[in-house]
Amino acid sequence: MNQSTSAFSTVPLFCLLFLVTFGNSQLDYRFYDSACPNLSKIVRYGVWSAIANETRLAASILRLHFHDCFVNGCEGSILLDDSSNFKGEKNANPNRNSARGFEVIDAIKENVEKACPSTVSCTDILTLAARDAVFLSGGPFWPVSLGRRDGLTANETAANTDLPSPFEPLENITAKFISKGLDKKDMVVLSGGHTIGFAQCFTFKRRLFNFDGAGNPDPTLDASLLGSLRSICPNQDDSDTNLAPLDAATTTKFDNSYFKILVNSSGLLQSDQALMGDNKTAALVFGYSKFPFLFTKDFASSMVKMSNIGILTGQNGEIRKNCRVIN
Repeated sequence: MNQSTSAFSTVPLFCLLFLVTFGNSQLDYRFYDSACPNLSKIVRYGVWSAIANETRLAASILRLHFHDCFVNGCEGSILLDDSSNFKGEKNANPNRNSARGFEVIDAIKENVEKACPSTVSCTDILTLAARDAVFLSGGPFWPVSLGRRDGLTANETAANTDLPSPFEPLENITAKFISKGLDKKDMVVLSGGHTIGFAQCFTFKRRLFNFDGAGNPDPTLDASLLGSLRSICPNQDDSDTNLAPLDAATTTKFDNSYFKILVNSSGLLQSDQALMGDNKTAALVFGYSKFPFLFTKDFASSMVKMSNIGILTGQNGEIRKNCRVIN
């Protein structure tokens, strides 16, 4: 898509999203216009330079935002290191040796602090960075309302219990989305974020070698994909951290290829392929596989909904000077 077409396509998208976000009067699209007028440029350049150096970081930044919002709401708790008062979320099971991109947010925050000291929250920076990571990977652009503040603690226990796992059945994952005020459609469309990024072998290796406990692979897995994945992830412990693309067709491009892969029984994670085992979610998958603009529109809308989960505004929380520690 050329630049003029891309810019034009954001206009009706803005109109749709305006209706979604306007209801949250605590946030404002122009919140930092006077106090930090170059905020968007600083964040976008930081994300662009990070992705230019390593394309995988686009998915990592998007995942950080998701993992933040699902634990105590979108308040930057995932960015906090352990302290004498609490254990951070970075070493929770879903994040340990997996969550990454912290240094990108740190670098952006440092530049924002130089331009606008003690003004912009780490949470708003992460929210903008996730949007820009998607956009710079070829995905949709959507307006982000701002004014979130940073939380004063982290919750490792909630990170272990509230984040969806690739090993869980679909009904458990659905329940976790619903508990956050999202719905089944949001779950499907946000799963489409797996159109970029990679997964470690341990997250799907059981599907390759011992799915049924009798040494057989997952029967729903495409046979040609099975052979390819077994070469990346041989049945030995030292392959657990090897990486395989979640969307092997267009690994670094944000598009609807992920849904086409599911239709072809080639989803990498069992939790992704499980979307084809439920009538309602399968219908959504088929729709998004056929209509890319429907996917990008709905993805943007669901990202707006997710970015408003459990936010702190006004005098609640704080504006961290360093995203890793409370002031």
